[in-house]
Amino acid sequence: MDLSLEDIEFIKILATSDSTILQAGMNDATKKRLDDRVGMILREYYQENTQNTGTKMTEQLMKYGITEDDGKSAIACARRLGIDIS
Repeated sequence: MDLSLEDIEFIKILATSDSTILQAGMNDATKKRLDDRVGMILREYYQENTQNTGTKMTEQLMKYGITEDDGKSAIACARRLGIDIS
């Protein structure tokens, strides 16, 4: 899967933001984008790190400066926003 700059920015925002603030400012288009594209990326990342699926998503995210801690924070925030990760 190729990651776009928009995907990377969404993940970085999730990793560094308060889900309460994001929820208040989120419109339907943003929610759909998070559910569809970013949710899929974070699911793949989560499964790679918990089930050793070997998808190389961790490597791709690290290439863009997203650390393991950033990934965990983004997953936690996404879950609080109601995005299914597991």
